[in-house]
Amino acid sequence: MNNHTINDTICALSTAPGVGAIAVIRVSGSKAISIADKVFSKSLKKAKSHTAHFGRIIDDARLVDEVVVVLFKGPESFTGEDTVEFSCHGSVFIQSEILRLLREEGCRMAKPGEFTMRAFLNQKMDLSQAEAVADLIAAESSGAHQLAMHQMRGGFSKEIGVLREKLIHFASLIELELDFAEEDVEFADRDAFNELLDELQVLLTKLIDSFQAGNVIKNGVPVAIVGAPNQGKSTLLNALLKEERAIVSEIAGTTRDTIEDELVVDGIRFRFIDTAGLRETKDHIESLGIERAMDKARGANIILLLIDAGLIINPEELKAHIDGFLKDLDTAAARVILVANKVDRRVDEWETLQPALDVIVNGYEQIQSGVLISALDGTNMEGLQSELSHQVNLGVNIGQDVIVSNARHHEALSNALESLVLVKKGLNTGITGDFLASDIRKSLHHLGEITGQITTDDLLGNIFGKFCIGK
Repeated sequence: MNNHTINDTICALSTAPGVGAIAVIRVSGSKAISIADKVFSKSLKKAKSHTAHFGRIIDDARLVDEVVVVLFKGPESFTGEDTVEFSCHGSVFIQSEILRLLREEGCRMAKPGEFTMRAFLNQKMDLSQAEAVADLIAAESSGAHQLAMHQMRGGFSKEIGVLREKLIHFASLIELELDFAEEDVEFADRDAFNELLDELQVLLTKLIDSFQAGNVIKNGVPVAIVGAPNQGKSTLLNALLKEERAIVSEIAGTTRDTIEDELVVDGIRFRFIDTAGLRETKDHIESLGIERAMDKARGANIILLLIDAGLIINPEELKAHIDGFLKDLDTAAARVILVANKVDRRVDEWETLQPALDVIVNGYEQIQSGVLISALDGTNMEGLQSELSHQVNLGVNIGQDVIVSNARHHEALSNALESLVLVKKGLNTGITGDFLASDIRKSLHHLGEITGQITTDDLLGNIFGKFCIGK
């Protein structure tokens, strides 16, 4: 990224493209105010920062629109630069006309994420906070929203900052020893350094381990609904979503392909996958659907194994039924919930069905729990949702705990921990200070990659290129 690009004054539509009640067009850069003065009916040069002004956009003598302009003078703005935001009527024509006028007066159209990148370059936020902006925009559940807000407000950055400061302190003492190598002196207390390394390894391991929960919160939990044909898989999907999402039929093999949709339960997004019924078949198309069902089940975090509740009264038949499915399904990485459906047909047996189901579940290590439901009339759907939430069992306090949800951060933390392990090993084996300092610098480098103390143009381009234009 060259200085010419950074010094350009940029503009873009910051609201969603298309027709709306209003649209917001953002201008940022050293010439933002002077360019705005050329298209706006009132001068902003002497106006105070963080003020709104009503006026007109004029193209020669032609009135384009009546707008409200909000002025933010740098460095007290999102980007750290002079910023002008035009709130105009949401006509696509008006939006394009204002952007055309701004370009003619010297603005350049912003690239994806360029406003946020300037905020980072102008030290209004660090890199992890900038990435949290994109996560906040993409958040589709309260959990993902809280996680992004906590990170954007610097919760993760503070944790990394504390780790780096502690490590930098000892690194500087080790480096100082190298300057006095001929005098054979030690400025860094090796015992205290060993204790610090133990503390840092515990903290880094905790952050690394939190990625599993963070990834679930951010991206959702894939849940595969599997079972034999006509067990009510599509009916269950419809009942969970409370809409007719999948075709329901008494004809076996109706579902030939996977159907996916999402539901938020207790702030966590679950991605439900309705699959083809698992059975032996000579139908080529149905066979392809069954193979896809198996692939989805293998990639799911939770498997809802659906059975007819009537099988519970015949334990031997049910066991053979379950054994067949578990043999075909790779459940090593998934939590299995045995869902006994169609209890509406066995209302009189309700009190005896649950204990009998529990006995069946207790006979399998792969199955975590059993739930009785009727997907047809909605019986105990709340219980199934509660069990789904329980099985996720994140064990974290969203919005309070520092949780890693970014794969880049997870990789950097893992690399930092690996370097610290080498530091501790070297310290305990008595390697020389120059090798010790080298491993410490590597760990600091990886921690610096997270917050942006260490960056490259390729890294910034990869991160901000994924943002929407106008943010």
